[in-house]
Amino acid sequence: MISKTDELEKRSNSKSLNPMENEKISKLLIKFAIPSVVSMVVNALYNIVDQIFIGQGVGYLGNAATNVAFPFVTITMAISLMTANGAAALYSLKLGSNERESASDTIGNAVSIMIIAGITLFLSGMMFFKPLLKIFGATEAVMPYAVEYTRIIIIGLPFVVVSTGLNALIRADGSPKYSMYSMLSGALINIILDPLFIFVFDMGVGGAAIATIIGQFAAMILSLRYLGMFKNVIIKKEIFRIKKETAAKIFSFGASSFVTQMSITLVQITINNTIRHFGSMSVYGTDIPLSVIGIVMKVNMLVTSVILGIAIGSQPIWGYNYGAQRFDRVKKTYRLSIASASVFSITGFLVFQIFTPQVVSIFGSESQLYNEFAVKAFRVFLSGIFVLGFQITSSIYFQAIGKPVKSAFLSLLRQVLLLAPLVVILPYLYGLDGLLYAGPIADITSAVITVFFISYEMKKMNKMQQGKIA
Repeated sequence: MISKTDELEKRSNSKSLNPMENEKISKLLIKFAIPSVVSMVVNALYNIVDQIFIGQGVGYLGNAATNVAFPFVTITMAISLMTANGAAALYSLKLGSNERESASDTIGNAVSIMIIAGITLFLSGMMFFKPLLKIFGATEAVMPYAVEYTRIIIIGLPFVVVSTGLNALIRADGSPKYSMYSMLSGALINIILDPLFIFVFDMGVGGAAIATIIGQFAAMILSLRYLGMFKNVIIKKEIFRIKKETAAKIFSFGASSFVTQMSITLVQITINNTIRHFGSMSVYGTDIPLSVIGIVMKVNMLVTSVILGIAIGSQPIWGYNYGAQRFDRVKKTYRLSIASASVFSITGFLVFQIFTPQVVSIFGSESQLYNEFAVKAFRVFLSGIFVLGFQITSSIYFQAIGKPVKSAFLSLLRQVLLLAPLVVILPYLYGLDGLLYAGPIADITSAVITVFFISYEMKKMNKMQQGKIA
């Protein structure tokens, strides 16, 4: 005979959620996703705002300089997001399993790792940034601007690691609005100071870099302030002592984010060096494509930042409910996340196809040759981004439910296994146009492969759910 408790448990785990449950999940997703989206977009805006004001005040050589300096930022974000998203996923799973002490250790270990990583990046960056700029694709004309910009940007790398890392944990603790406000404060400072330093004080690319690190410092201070405000765990001194087991899980769970960002770095360096080789053979030369592709990649990051924000905002819900074996809620949140992310990826695709000249003009009015290549680059390279809402969200989903290997593979697939080789091979067949074709081919192919991974996972989850109900 089935007891009343058993019957309620069966109903709560049935395939169909009741309307109240649906509404609750939708509101919870909005609560976490919107601040997460804002935080990710703010990170992207730090670079895009610099591009806009440098393009207007310095010209395309200044923008090319920020492009060859950009790998420093993506390497920093790789380490930061590995720690941040890995710790946030582990923290959510521990809370879902009611392991409060382990959840507390996760916070302390993550903070210690962030501080060590930030200092290491600063010191190594200061020692090797000039030879690295050559490896990253700087030409003779671009190098003076790149040195001026990079020397200052490196100072802010520890601020980026700590603020980005802590904000993920703040969201996982159930305070997404605080996370959003801390990131917004830094961005607003950057937006206000950029034109002041570039146009009023005539500080060029160095002024843009100073404005950026001041904003990053403000965001870090606000994030550190939250250490005394965590709601679900108690912060004690001893939790900051790094434990091998906890650190290993953080790195494991965050592997996908690390792979995603490092693959962006690899692709950026490969593209820059491909441009340096094939650009000299084209009518556009080397410096115009170097500037334009940097802008295209960073504008594309604005779209992917929204998608990542939705996925990362969904992480605590996925992780908590997966840990609690509430698979109905996991599937519902996944479907909502995919739908929301796809709206933005499709909107981005339409904007870059229809309003291309207007988008290009935001970053400065240059020669006819420059404008011609810029319009072509936006329309061709970004013609496959309509599938990114599904592909990127699915990759983060595997990370959230504690399957980092699958997550890392899907992240690696798009950037490293497809885009990087295509960027090298296709230009030998089609010149600079081949580099542009590589973008949509990699995007669409990776999305098709992701369909098979998700289909298998959903079938497996259905069996787990049926077994739990039985």
